[in-house]
Amino acid sequence: MRDSGAARFEDPGTEARLGFLMSRAAHGADPAAAQLIETHMSWVIVAGERVLKMKKAVRYPFLDFSTPQLRERNCREELRLNRRLAPEVYLGLLALQWDEGRFALLPEERLPAPGTTIDWLVLMRRLPAERMLDRVIAAGALRADAIDAVIALLARFYRDAARTTLGPDAYLARFRREQAINRALLLQPRFAGLDAGPALDRLDAAIEARADVLRGRVAGGHVVDGHGDLRPEHVCLNDPPVVIDCLEFSAELRQVDPFDELAYLGLECAVAGASWVAQRLVDGVAAALGERPPDALIHLYTANRAALRARLAVAHLLDPQPRAPDRWLPLGERYLGQAASALDALDRAGDAP
Repeated sequence: MRDSGAARFEDPGTEARLGFLMSRAAHGADPAAAQLIETHMSWVIVAGERVLKMKKAVRYPFLDFSTPQLRERNCREELRLNRRLAPEVYLGLLALQWDEGRFALLPEERLPAPGTTIDWLVLMRRLPAERMLDRVIAAGALRADAIDAVIALLARFYRDAARTTLGPDAYLARFRREQAINRALLLQPRFAGLDAGPALDRLDAAIEARADVLRGRVAGGHVVDGHGDLRPEHVCLNDPPVVIDCLEFSAELRQVDPFDELAYLGLECAVAGASWVAQRLVDGVAAALGERPPDALIHLYTANRAALRARLAVAHLLDPQPRAPDRWLPLGERYLGQAASALDALDRAGDAP
């Protein structure tokens, strides 16, 4: 990792950075057509056939991007990890340099250079928005063969992925910890209208009843360093398909059972309007891997993911000025309904193999 030396200079600030990154000098495209997208953790500039992604200088309990060195480290991890599933999308790293009051954006291969590197960006190839899985579902155009191609990609990925170093008890503890956080938020009096208690009680009981099964997934070598955030908006149905935006900032949260991630993707497809995808994903990857957990565990994974998504939706209302405030309670209620449905399916499946 290169020393940015940024501490020796007065930092030009975020607004100046963004002004330059939206200019033709940064990306070579028409600035009027460039898009600036803000997320909790990054600024994303979409311009022509390029995408530039700059981390925000933020610190949360689960990540630290507060210095240029930490942002560089994270950019390198993002590049390394995402090239597993999208090698032709993640093109490289760019150094944002500041030299005598002027910006320059350089591929790291051109370093060292006269300026001071004050930030790092990930350079990506732009994907067609209309081919993202969530958009294809919304258009009513999703075909089974497109999902089969995703299954083939994911099966190869999971077969080759590094096995987890997480212990069986630590894996189980993560489910319990997340469920405690679900309770702390969803059972607040201000959210009483959700009536989350019954679903959360059932989920608690299901986790405890299958604690040995969860531990066994680790002991049996089935938990891997996976994607970590496998949602339809991260799947592009190109030929061949690619999957982007893995969870690069937390190695722990990437330690997943492949069937947990598949349950998550299936859940999100169902919420988007394609409920048939979930079973096809599980069946296809299970056949390719030659291994399938009990159906009850897959339903447990689905219920757990739905409860987490309910919590994340409702948590938007804790922001001082939440975006689209009327959206989050109905969405949380919908996810709790998905959790209850998955728990019903778990009860029907029992402990059958």
